[in-house]
Amino acid sequence: MKKHRRATVADLLAEKGKRQLTMLRVTSLEEAEAAEKAGIDIVSVPPSLLGPVFREIAPTPFAIPGLEYGDHVSAEDYLRAAFAALKAGGDAVYCAASLQTIRRMRDEGIPVCGHLGLIPSKATWTGGFRAVGKTAASAAEIWRQTKALEEAGAFAAEIEVVPADVAAAISSNTSMLMISMGAGSGCDAQYLFADDVLGANRDHYPRHAKVYRNFAAEHDRLQRERIAAFSEFAEDVKTGAYPEKRHNVGIDEAELKVFLQQLRSETGNR
Repeated sequence: MKKHRRATVADLLAEKGKRQLTMLRVTSLEEAEAAEKAGIDIVSVPPSLLGPVFREIAPTPFAIPGLEYGDHVSAEDYLRAAFAALKAGGDAVYCAASLQTIRRMRDEGIPVCGHLGLIPSKATWTGGFRAVGKTAASAAEIWRQTKALEEAGAFAAEIEVVPADVAAAISSNTSMLMISMGAGSGCDAQYLFADDVLGANRDHYPRHAKVYRNFAAEHDRLQRERIAAFSEFAEDVKTGAYPEKRHNVGIDEAELKVFLQQLRSETGNR
């Protein structure tokens, strides 16, 4: 059996400043398989997607399951979820919880990816879903949070919707792997959601998204075909056009005659 080697934390950190890594948020096995075949370096996944099947079809991408903020409460909750995710095939975990929680996981040797800039689960503190770091004071606060996250033991951080120049300066002054989502090419990896790349998102597309296909239109076409096929099936049943003789299982006439005779004798019907 062919063995696949996927990157370790040390491998990723060794790439810092050398090349741009690619990262996608995938939520299905089909997307995971496509990421594998496309040579995507890192995938963000829901923990439920992990398991033997996931690693069979996507053996090489570095997988970061997200421990969603609010789904867990205590540090022990996060630890249990993190260990379960790693056991299921994850390579690190995403965590936007407190520095104390991140330190606890790091103390147990769990690789943690934190979050900086626009953090959707905490966006109320920075004015909603908008860019962060557009003033000197705001940029300085992101830098302070970066240093704190690094000190807590995170090996990487997603930096979201931050001015490219600010993100580049921060990235060049931290040992963490900086993952850009709308924060420019001065970071170490570029991160997009598969739904945006595929054009499957029917809602607002963020400024940083780039749409490469139009899956929404294809889904609409397939739905029309689905409805048409179901309607034709219903009409065939109604008119007797389905099932046809070719859809039925046959029986030898002699065997059928014996069965019918036995049935008549037991039921009294002629």
